[in-house]
Amino acid sequence: MTGRWSSSLLSVLRMVVGFLFIAHGTQKLFSFPAAAPGGPFDLTTLSGVAGVIEVIGGSLIIAGLFTRATAFVLAGEMAVAYFQVHAPKSFWPILNGGELAVLYCFTFLFMSAAGGGRWSLDALIDRGRALRTRTLGAEPEPSHRWAA
Repeated sequence: MTGRWSSSLLSVLRMVVGFLFIAHGTQKLFSFPAAAPGGPFDLTTLSGVAGVIEVIGGSLIIAGLFTRATAFVLAGEMAVAYFQVHAPKSFWPILNGGELAVLYCFTFLFMSAAGGGRWSLDALIDRGRALRTRTLGAEPEPSHRWAA
C-alpha cells in the first residue's frame, strides 16, 4: 500500500470500527438493534458502564476526535472484557467466543499508535494549528499527538 492511500484507509477503518462498536453499546443500553443476553443493563452494573464507554468511545472514534486517547481506553476495555468474560471459558478465543474482543482490542491499540487518519477531526485541528503558527510567522511545533 502506498503512503498516498494509507491515511485515507486508516480513516475508513476508524469510521467502520467505530460504527460497529457503537452497536455493542446500544445493544447493552437500549436493546437496539437487538437485545443483549440479559440486557438492557442498569448503568450501575459493569455491563452498563461498558455500554456507556462503547457508545461514547465509538462516537469519538467515528468523528476522529481524541482518537489516540479514546482508542487506548477502548483497547483496555476490550482486554478487560476478554479476560473477565471470555478467557475463563477456554484458552482459545475461537472456543470462548472472544474473537471480537481480541480483534477490537488490537485494532484500537493500532489506532492509539497510528492516529485517526486524514479524515478526522484530530487532523483538522492539527491543520488549523499549523496554519495559525505559519500566519504568525512562528515555526510550527511538531505534534505527534494529533498527527494523521
